[in-house]
Amino acid sequence: MPIPPSLDRRSAAIAAADLLGAAARSGTPCAPVRDLIGADDVAAAYAVQELLTAERIAAGAEVVGRKIGLTSPAVQQQLGVDQPDFGVLFDDMRYRQDTPVPLSRLLQPKVEAEIAFVLAYDLVDGPLDDEQVRSAVGYAVAALEIVDSRIAGWDITFGDTVADNASSGLFVLGAERRTLDAFDPVSVQMQMAIDGVHVSTGTGAACLGDPLHALAWLARTTREFGRPLRAGQIVLSGALGPMAAIAGPATVTADITGLGSVTANFIQE
Repeated sequence: MPIPPSLDRRSAAIAAADLLGAAARSGTPCAPVRDLIGADDVAAAYAVQELLTAERIAAGAEVVGRKIGLTSPAVQQQLGVDQPDFGVLFDDMRYRQDTPVPLSRLLQPKVEAEIAFVLAYDLVDGPLDDEQVRSAVGYAVAALEIVDSRIAGWDITFGDTVADNASSGLFVLGAERRTLDAFDPVSVQMQMAIDGVHVSTGTGAACLGDPLHALAWLARTTREFGRPLRAGQIVLSGALGPMAAIAGPATVTADITGLGSVTANFIQE
């Protein structure tokens, strides 16, 4: 849907950012923003994300990395898109495994198991192909991404989720660090359970064919946006299997071959 004639692109982005920001602060999901910015206008959606990112930084948040979303062909088909998206990871989004995650911080959370890459080198210059990207990875760990949506009922299109920081919520990293000499991301097997009940299985190949392909895509795309990946940053690869909703207090554990396990404990305050 095009931007309403009463709004220019900048005004539409500001209006969408105001809606999403208010939803995050109030804990009450808002209506979709696609009527303001369009359902598939990539530039408009990332403009909203940039406004919200600048607002978070101005309030004292620190960017610690990026997340990749829409890496599953099935999800891409569902939203009618043919590309992944990305969002920003801030320092206050990270929870340690031994720190309970308060459900009050979330609106309508879902959880998915991923690989987290921690970069040893900048990804700024060069072809940013698979070989260069692989060489830039310092180590990897098992990760849980807690995705969330500020949009009521997860009623989202591509434009909605990109604007909403790629539906980012929180994340938890595992303790076991592995270099890429020690395991092959594309070959990993994943199992995720909630309170001991298996809810998701998957493989590295489910993530854009190879999690390293997803990382290379992100490196090129963020450079195009003028926000290249830097040494020390964390990159969440995208889901290795289906996400699962968190309906109340629960313990989520994911086991990923070669990377060990990662656990998040959700509590009701």
